[in-house]
Amino acid sequence: MDRRRLIGLLAVAMTVGAHGPVLAAGPPRVRLPQPRLRGAVSVEQALRTRRSVRAFEDTPLTLEEISQLLWAAQGVTAEGGGRTAPSAGGLHPLTLHLAAGRVSGLRPGVYRYDPARHELVTVGEGDRRAQVRAAARQDWIEQAAAIVIVSADLARPTARYGARARRFVDIEVGHAAQGLSLQAAALGLGVTDVGAFDEVAVKGALGLPAADQALLLLPIGRPRS
Repeated sequence: MDRRRLIGLLAVAMTVGAHGPVLAAGPPRVRLPQPRLRGAVSVEQALRTRRSVRAFEDTPLTLEEISQLLWAAQGVTAEGGGRTAPSAGGLHPLTLHLAAGRVSGLRPGVYRYDPARHELVTVGEGDRRAQVRAAARQDWIEQAAAIVIVSADLARPTARYGARARRFVDIEVGHAAQGLSLQAAALGLGVTDVGAFDEVAVKGALGLPAADQALLLLPIGRPRS
């Protein structure tokens, strides 16, 4: 029998189990708790209490809190795919990554948020907060329980809007960050926008896709009293 044909048959046999074909597994996923649509804190209260926080307790965040924060930034809220943050042309070029260090029920590692399925997709294992802090040269960032990294693929909006694309993306980043910040305030958590960081180092530490440009860091934790 031809060697290539034999290899092909063996490959097929290995992917067929007792109950039919077995699909190749992708990266491990973490199903997030469904976000709450009602809370005890009003928008007005969240606006009044929101402050930049750079000192955090050692206590972990919960998976429920992570779910709520990511949903507030980029969650899907309409059947057509509309999200919590507006996007020029409905292109949604933003991606959220989570560098988790102290999150109950979640192993330390890097995860990509999948808004459509409200899940975390594992990108890399191990605590990467120190690498992000080193890139930013701001020690307090490493104290945060987790860091949300906002990145964008600029190719899609540029193809439609040309030179104005970056302006529209920056507006979208601001909306996403504000949604997350207000949700953090409503949950009694602290967060600060960080724009001064080494983009190349952050991309390397977190394994961001080559097409993505890191635009903002959002370190999150429980404020130190």
